[in-house]
This record gives sequence, structure tokens and C-alpha cells, in this order.
Amino acid sequence: MIPVAEFKQFTEQQPAFKVLKPWWDVLAEYLTVAMLMIGVFGCTLQVTQDKIICLPSHEPRENLSEAPCQQLLPRGISEPMGDLRELSGLKNNLDLQQYSFINQLCYETALHWYAKYFPYLVVIHTLIFMVCTSFWFKFPGTSSKIEHFISILGKCFDSPWTTRALSEVSGENHKGPAATTAGRATKEGEQAKALFEKVKKFRVHVEEGDILYTMYIRQMVLKVCKFLAILVYNLVYVGKISFLVACRVETSEVTGYASFCCNHTKAHLFSKLAFCYISFVCVYGITCLYTLYWLFHRPLKEYSFRSVREETGMGDIPDVKNDFAFMLHLIDQYDSLYSKRFAVFLSEVSESRLKQLNLNHEWTAEKLRQKLQRNARGRLELALCMLPGLPDTVFELSEVEALRLEAIGDITFPPGLSQLVHLQELSLLHSPARLPFSSQIFLRDRLKVIRIKCEELREVPLWVFGLRGLEELHLEGLFPPELARAATLESLRELKQLKVLSLRSNAGKVPASVTDVAGHLQRLSLHNDGARLLALNSLKKLAALRELELVACGLERIPHAVFSLGALQELDLRDNHLRSIEEILSFQHCRKLLTLRLWHNQIAYVPEHVRKLRGLEQLYLSHNKLETLPTQLGMCSSLRLLDVSHNGLHSLPAELGLLQNLQHLALSYNALEFLPDELFFCRKLRTLLLGYNHLSQLAPQVGALRALSRLELKGNRLEALPEELGNCGGLKKSGLLVEDTLYDGLPAEVRDRMEAE
Repeated sequence: MIPVAEFKQFTEQQPAFKVLKPWWDVLAEYLTVAMLMIGVFGCTLQVTQDKIICLPSHEPRENLSEAPCQQLLPRGISEPMGDLRELSGLKNNLDLQQYSFINQLCYETALHWYAKYFPYLVVIHTLIFMVCTSFWFKFPGTSSKIEHFISILGKCFDSPWTTRALSEVSGENHKGPAATTAGRATKEGEQAKALFEKVKKFRVHVEEGDILYTMYIRQMVLKVCKFLAILVYNLVYVGKISFLVACRVETSEVTGYASFCCNHTKAHLFSKLAFCYISFVCVYGITCLYTLYWLFHRPLKEYSFRSVREETGMGDIPDVKNDFAFMLHLIDQYDSLYSKRFAVFLSEVSESRLKQLNLNHEWTAEKLRQKLQRNARGRLELALCMLPGLPDTVFELSEVEALRLEAIGDITFPPGLSQLVHLQELSLLHSPARLPFSSQIFLRDRLKVIRIKCEELREVPLWVFGLRGLEELHLEGLFPPELARAATLESLRELKQLKVLSLRSNAGKVPASVTDVAGHLQRLSLHNDGARLLALNSLKKLAALRELELVACGLERIPHAVFSLGALQELDLRDNHLRSIEEILSFQHCRKLLTLRLWHNQIAYVPEHVRKLRGLEQLYLSHNKLETLPTQLGMCSSLRLLDVSHNGLHSLPAELGLLQNLQHLALSYNALEFLPDELFFCRKLRTLLLGYNHLSQLAPQVGALRALSRLELKGNRLEALPEELGNCGGLKKSGLLVEDTLYDGLPAEVRDRMEAE
């Protein structure tokens, strides 16, 4: 006999799966257990006891009626009690083997199939019900999703972060991870962070289809069809279970009888079990019909967290659909608290709060202080890069003067920003930031320098243009293609103190809003990344401009608007397409011009008009295509720095010796074969760069350069160095860049002097 416990494999699920079993599934499960007990009990009786007992009929064959067993009913019940007579049994002359033979034969031929197989049918039907109920827990396409969902649901329900998040929004004073040890809080935070990622991925995966919903409906429809079939045929055949059964078999030659009356020994019990079974099936069917009504009456492929949003205050909890929604509907039938706690991990607000707590635990004030260092301007700077957010502990460092944030997610400056009383410089590099109004008031007059770098300039926060105390504004980003030609920038009228404006973009012209600060702007830098800058006439209005950079703007000639800038002191035209600089004559109108940078262009020659730039102090012509220099260059008497490296110069004019104020001369990476002796008349030279030319010797006159402190000679064809280098009192070994073999060829006393501190 098979124990009932062996049938558990048909319905066995993990205990955690109970959360996906609503009350009707639980009731149906108990009903199937009851029906299974009926079937098993009937099968047990069927196996362990006699199935049928038959006796031969003594009536003559011609007198047999349709129901020979009726003649065996006791007639004494209807007779008067006074008519008593002695009764005696009939002698059949049959042995035990013959009775067993007749019993088996009549059981197989005379007994109705429903009466014979009733308990087995009950067991089979019940097992089918069990399989239908639990099939979606076993089917590979659905079981993996269910197991994953149950696993995540349990972790979300038990997570300390869930309790903390719900307590915060409800206003309770819950101490959660903050009150625990730092190690435990960090561990809990990391676990919650991992849960957020799992929930996101699971949601994307499950919302794509509705296989769970479809499978549940299919198994429920199958159960309803099965219920109807069972109910119909049981009601039809339950009457076939009778106590007496007439049996006619041709066994006269063997037993001497052809008609028998049989007693189905378990008929009375089976009929009661059948009616009980039918009752259970009816209740089971009603629950299935109710389930179908629930499935089709409600939109189970959509789930709204509206009540949770209202209760918790997390307004960003999204509604879900498809299988995700269906499982949450089933969860609500078990306990709605599960979906409420699960919703915490669907909220971006909750996730941002968690990230903030994790950041605060990871980046303590002490750890941040270790990152403080002085920047190029001498300000005490805190630089943070590629963090998921901005730690609140940053605002505990009141000594910070410069804050640099790079590649940090959406930043919302808290009220604690007002603790940074010394903050003067702010850099936001690919770090979009929102600034509350109270913080805008705090920064409005304090912040002096701000740098913004983003994908498009329209992402620049509007609050930047309201910082009226701002002195430097550095913007980097592209205009959208449709707006690049107009190059519209927000109004700068509020920036009354702005002195430096740097714009790196793809503008087609100088933004018109630049003229808003024309009265006080001193430095303008436009870096166009190779895009051609066409309209430059608005530059004429910048009367106070002292420094102008037009870098990589696609310029082919020097813009005429530049010559109207009477206060201009420095001009940088790096990385353009300049081939001719004949307009250099017009620079005589820029009487204050001190520095002219024309490097990284395609200039082939320098015009004679360069002599007009008598006030010029620095001239950069490196990385061009120069082959000669004009003799008139020697008339630029104020020149202190001349850089003509990375060209194709073969010789130098002797007139360079007239530059008595020259202190820095860069001639590296040319094709010079010799140097004019007059060059060594520039007695103030401190830096002379001659590396990577074709020089075969260095004249002894180099010893006349007593102020020389840096001399580069690498990459030439020199065979020896003049010992007169020892007369260059400021030249040390660290300042002499030359091959080791040439250096070792110097007299020992010269080398000793150079190596002396």
C-alpha cells in the first residue's frame, strides 16, 4: 500500500511560495487533501476486503425475473409475527474455490465500472487537481521568475532599510543604520543598494511578458473544465453503486448454476463517500469559478501603488504591469504589507536617500579633509570625482575655499551649503546641480569663480546667471546644431562683477549676451573646437577687454574687430588656419598689446611690418611653417620672449642681436646649422632652447651670456661643448640639457662648478 505522504511530490512547493497563494488556492489545497483521503480510504478498502459475495439462485431458469436478487429479500418482514415457522438454509453443493471463481467472474462482468473504480477515479482526479494547482510553480518558464521574485520579496521585506525608509516618511524617530556601528551600517547599506539593482533588473525582465498571468489562467480554466466533467459524470453514475447485483453467467457445467445474486459489500460506504466527494468537488468548483471571475473582472496586468504613494509620501513609486503586476495582486491577497515594503525599492527617492546614507558613511569628514589641497590659484580645494552623489559631510568642512565636482550624478545642494562660509570657487564638470533659493541667496555675493562643463550649454543651470558677485565664468559645452549659428546664451546682465568669461563650444558667432558685460569684462576666451567663428563684430564693444583668446575658431585672417580693442594687452589665436598675417600692421592701434600668440597655425612668413610692434614683449610663432625671419624683427626692442620652435628655419638674421631685452628664445625643432655671433649680444638671455636642430658647433661666445640658466642642446650634431660655458654663472647641470657624452667632455672644473650648489 502506498502511503499518503508519497503524494506530496505533486503539490510540494517551497514554503516561501505561500505568499503567492490566495485564500481560494489555500482552500482548494485543503479540499484536494480531503478528496485524496476519500480516494485513498476507498482504495484501501478495495484492496484489503472482499469486493463482492455471490450466491446461486435456485429458481428455475424459466421463472427468473429481470432482478433475480429481489427474490432473496427477506419476506418475513411483511408477514404477521404470529405465523412463525422454522427456517432452514439451502444447500448449494459448491466448494470454496467455486465461490471464489463466481465472485471474481461476477465482479468483472456484472458490477458497473463506476462502482468498481470509484476510489481510483477519485485519486486520479485529485492528483490532476493537485498538478493543475502547482503546475506554474514547476514549469521552467514560470518557476524561475517566481523563485527570483520570492527571493527578492523576502529580502526587501526583511531589509532594515525598508523599515528606516517607511519610518522617515511617516515621521517616526527611527534610528536604523545611523544608530548602529559604522561597519554594520555600511554592510546594510551595501545590501540595500544591491537590492535596488536587483529590483530594477527584475522589473525590466518581468514586465516584458505575461507568461505567469497566462499560465495561471490556463490552469484555472483546465480545473473548471475538469470540475464540470467530474460533476456531470458522477451525478449520472452515482446511482450505479447498488448493494445487490444480479449476475448471469454461463457456468452451469462448472457450478450447476447460471444465475447468481451478489452483494457489493462496500456499496453502502462507497455511495456515502461518493456523495461526500461530489460535495467537495462542488465547493472546489465554486472556488475555481470565483477565481475566474476575479481573474477576468479586475485588470490584473496593471498594478497601481497610488495608496502606497499617498501613505508613504514617496510620490515617485511607479505603477507596474504584466507579470510583475499580477504577482503583486496575488501578494495583496496574502498580505498587502508585502507590496508596501516592496514598493520602497521601486522608489528613486528612496534609492537616492540610501545612496546618500552610504556616501555619508563612506566619506567621513576626516576622510574628506585628507583630500584637501591647494589649487593653482592657491585656494584650499576639495575635488570629488565619479561619486554617486554628494556626501553631506562635505558641508562640515567650513575651511573649503574651492569645491570641484566631476562626473557626479544629479546634485541638489542642501541647506548645509551655508556652512561653507569661505567658498569662493565652484566647479561642476558633468555634474548637473540644483540650488535651492536659500542657497542661491547665500552664494549670490560670495562665489567668485564657477566652472560648468556639460554636454550642451542649455544644461547650464539658470541660477548661475544670477550670481551677481561672480568674477569668473567658465562654460564648456555644445550648442545644439540648430542653435549653433545663433549661439544664444542666457543674459549676463546680473553679473555686474564679471571680469573673465571663458566659453568652449561650437558657436557660429560671438554670443550677443557678451555685450551685457562689455563695460567690465577684462578677459574673453572663445574655444570653438575647430568650428568656424564667423561674426566677430560684437568684439568691438568690449572696450575694457585686456585679454582675448580665439582658439580653434577656424580663422584664416586676423579679425579686424580685434584692432578696435584699445585696452588689449594679450591676444591668443592658437589652433586656427592663419596663413598670412599682413594685418599685423594694424596692431599698432593696440598700443597696450604686450603678448601676441600666433602659434599652431600655418603661417609661412612674418611681414616686415612687425617692426611697428615696438611695445610687444612676447611673441609666440611656434608650430608654423616659417623658413626665415625678417631682419625687421630686431626692431621690436621690447621683446622679452620669442618662440619660433617647431618651424623650418635654416638660419637666423643677425639683427636678432639687437633684442637687448630678450630673456627667452626658443629655437628647438628647426633646421638651423649655425647661429649668428650677434645672437650672443643678447646679454639678458636666461633661456636658450636649441634642441633638435642641425648645429655642428656652439660658438665660444656663448660664455658672454652670464644670465643664462637654461640651455637645451639635445638632438644636434655637436661633437664637443665649448669650455666657455663655465663663464655662464647661472647655468647649472640641471639647466643644461645635452647628451651625457658631451657633458662628460667638458673640463672637470667646469663640471664641478655646474654641479656645485
